[in-house]
Amino acid sequence: MNPLTFQWPVRVYYEDTDSGGVVYHSIYLNYLERARTEWLRSLGFNQSQLSQDRGLVFAVSRIDVQFLSPARMDDQLMITLTLAKRGGASLHLQQTIHRVIDHALLLEARVRIAMLNRDFKPTRLPPDILPVG
Repeated sequence: MNPLTFQWPVRVYYEDTDSGGVVYHSIYLNYLERARTEWLRSLGFNQSQLSQDRGLVFAVSRIDVQFLSPARMDDQLMITLTLAKRGGASLHLQQTIHRVIDHALLLEARVRIAMLNRDFKPTRLPPDILPVG
């Protein structure tokens, strides 16, 4: 599996929308988070185990979101994640959300996730987590 790219499908449910059937803006952040969690899981890194076994957690330290078009109830979406850069203590990601039926780009996001230790202080990424090279 290529660790630099990942896709995760999502369906929009009633609970994700307002009375007009349009997805709430904050729900998009949930979709992005789910894709990041599943990407890490696909690479063999369960976030609960990282925390329990190594005292390490990932936390969003920066996010820049551009909302381009709304998603609506029952839309099938594809969340795409690309690893743009692996820093010493952070991962820089590009994420997008597309509607599957017409491939419309709904959202673009740049996300930086930081590796934190038990004291919630930034710490270097272990070499086995997305090795450089």
